[in-house]
This record gives sequence, C-alpha cells and structure tokens, in this order.
Amino acid sequence: MSQYYNSKRTKNLYNSGSKEPFNLSRSKIDLFLNCPRCFYFDRKLGVGRPPGFPFALNSAVDALLKKEFDICRAKNKKHPLIEKYGVDAQPIPHKDLDKWRHNFTGIQFLHKPTNLLIFGAIDDLWAKPPLNLPLRKGEKSPELFVVDYKATAKAEEITKLDKDWHEGYKRQMEVYQWLLRQNGYKVSDTGYFVYCNGKTDKKAFDAKLEFDITLIPYKGNDNWVEKTIFDIHKCLNSSKIPKANPECDYCNYRKAILSAETNS
Repeated sequence: MSQYYNSKRTKNLYNSGSKEPFNLSRSKIDLFLNCPRCFYFDRKLGVGRPPGFPFALNSAVDALLKKEFDICRAKNKKHPLIEKYGVDAQPIPHKDLDKWRHNFTGIQFLHKPTNLLIFGAIDDLWAKPPLNLPLRKGEKSPELFVVDYKATAKAEEITKLDKDWHEGYKRQMEVYQWLLRQNGYKVSDTGYFVYCNGKTDKKAFDAKLEFDITLIPYKGNDNWVEKTIFDIHKCLNSSKIPKANPECDYCNYRKAILSAETNS
C-alpha cells in the first residue's frame, strides 16, 4: 500500500447516527462546491482524491510572511506594504491568533441545525488603528479585515483576481469572514490578498528567489455559506451518491478508465 494514499479510510467519516459534531473544514466545503460526488466519496465513503504534491515553497513564503507581519504586530505599527497601498489598517494582536492559524484547529463554529463544526485556518487579521485592546467580541470591537497570503510564479503581473482558480480564493476569504462573524466579531466585507509573485527575469538564481508583492483588495459576500452548509448536510445524509460535476477532472478520469476497461 502506498505510504501517501489510503484508498479506503475508516476514520473521520460522516455517521448520520452520531451525536458528536462532524468536523468540516473550509477546504472540504470547497470540494463539495467543486464536485459533490468527490465530496461524498471522501467524507461519507472514505475514498478521497489522490493527494497533490505539497507546495513546500509556498509554505515557506507563508511562514516568513507571518513572521514579518508579526514583527509589526508586536511593535503596534503598520507594515510597509500596507503603507505603500494607503490602507488604513495594521496587524492586530489576538490571544487566539496562533490557534486560528493552525490547520487542524483554525477558527471554529458549530452550526447547530446541522451539527457540523465548521473551521478554517486564517493567515492574518488587520484592523483600523488606533486599536482598542484587548480585542473584544461584538460591535464595540474594531472592524476586522481578513488577510490571506498567496504565492506563485507567473510571467504576468498580478493585480486582480480574474482567473478561474481565483474563485476558490474568493470563497476561502468569505468562509473566514463568515466564521469570524459567527464568533461575534465585526468584520469588514473587504479582505486583502498579499500576493507574492516569484520573479523569473533575473540573470541568475544566486541562491535566492525574489518576489513582486501586491496587495489586492476583495469585497466578499458570505451569503452563500449557510445555504451550502445545509446542502452539504443533506448530501451527507443521503444514501444516493450525487452526480459528478461534468467538469471534474477526477470523475472524468475515473469514467475514462472504466470505459477503457470495458472496451479492452
């Protein structure tokens, strides 16, 4: 058996008879939206998609950005990128920020009508200065801006979110905004993407990779989130496997393999 892929998982599967909350990550919500059939196989039947290769360089950029913004957070000042773009905000300290950043905890909310525990790991939180600390829940707390880090290496300059795969980025931002609001925080519709684009026009590598960094605002709308949670709950409690998304590469591959076997 492959050390990287378990073709038949028996843990962390949805059981309609269980009274325990079922953990549902932000990424699994996106999986459902991309293909309900793949989602059902994964969360209900234990057959997930084969994993992709880890993005080690992206993870390194993410970790270094967090350290860099944390320096400004500790000094209670703006980051130079924020000043460059004229944004009236700065990194905000919070006692739960480390937990909210952790992939397997994140910021959480139990959706009681479905008993689904929704969670997602954020990259950063900003707020308008001056900051009224300690940060409190409710309307008296400062308005928060959700910030997400992205890293890539494209020939063209990245100044807006206009590609097909950017739709997933937007939904990601909106789930984070929704989670914070469900936890009682005042959250701006506007979030920010810190987008790092690796430069490939240098004469030599010289043991370093340089980036162009842009700050891209995005006005989110989380109205779709709760309806989607109900749709997911309905899917998980069904005994019928959903239809595949016609554009799902995984389902189309599986269909092609079955057809090839039948015709061989």
